[in-house]
Amino acid sequence: MTLERWQAFRQRFNLMPYLLLIPTLYFVVVFTILPTWNVLQDSQTYFHPNRPERQINTDLQLPGIDETQRSIRGPHDVGLAYFRAMLDPNTNEGEIFRQVLSNTFVYVLVTVPISMVLAFLFALMLDRKIKGIGFARVAFFYPTMLPMVSAATIWLFFFTPDYGLWNSALRLLGYAGAENWVINPRLALLSLMIVSIWKNAGYFMIFYLAGIQNLPEEVYEAADLDGASWFTKTLRITVPLLRRTTLFVSVIAFIGAFQQIDHALVMTRELVSGEADLLLYEIYTQRFELQNYGFSNALTVVLIGILLILTAVNFTLSEAGNE
Repeated sequence: MTLERWQAFRQRFNLMPYLLLIPTLYFVVVFTILPTWNVLQDSQTYFHPNRPERQINTDLQLPGIDETQRSIRGPHDVGLAYFRAMLDPNTNEGEIFRQVLSNTFVYVLVTVPISMVLAFLFALMLDRKIKGIGFARVAFFYPTMLPMVSAATIWLFFFTPDYGLWNSALRLLGYAGAENWVINPRLALLSLMIVSIWKNAGYFMIFYLAGIQNLPEEVYEAADLDGASWFTKTLRITVPLLRRTTLFVSVIAFIGAFQQIDHALVMTRELVSGEADLLLYEIYTQRFELQNYGFSNALTVVLIGILLILTAVNFTLSEAGNE
């Protein structure tokens, strides 16, 4: 092979980009693909180590499981029994699945839009060139710097029935009752939403503030010459120009909302009725407290599926925006 042909071959088949991808592919396979595959396999296995063997026959009452499979001691394959049970309203797994899925979707559909709207309004407020604006930005961003456990602990004091700041404020408004928010089935999920909105709004504000500061000033100058009001400029110029920022923030907000668990572990742990249990919290409970490995893995598969759908929607909308 001549030198010219060798150089042409190297230019056509350059292996360097693929070699540089090997470390990344290794970590993706080891820490993402293999654990996901193991979860898919384990979701078809019954294993309940904290129950005595004599109780296994009565514990495993899943649809599609025959007496032979119920009599097997220790871990054994049950196929798609957990998924069938989750879709059956007459089973305990089905009741838990519907409850946590409903709670999770309500939690996500309330916290994400409110957090994004507040973040956008905060960004508009803080987009000023005045003295001391840096301290104001830090104040709005400060909740984001706190770990979720610390934020939940602070709000746990706020929700204290007798002397908590939340109930004290309600009494000033004429409400005489002293509610224990975190163990009240009607208010526990709302308390989780309040903490999430308080903590995440400042984080999303940073993205909106960066986006607003990078918008072209010529467009606003032209609008001023036309006599446009602040509301008109915000609605007709700022919001459309921040479409890509809003798309990015909405995707990370939805994915993050499905992954939140810390504040539930701190605040609603004593609530045993399930009205505030989120999907990831239920996975933790089934896996580490009840040690129901098969059911927790089946719930994990559902969570992975939801996150994959959100990721696919993100890529689809991003590609559509680039056209």
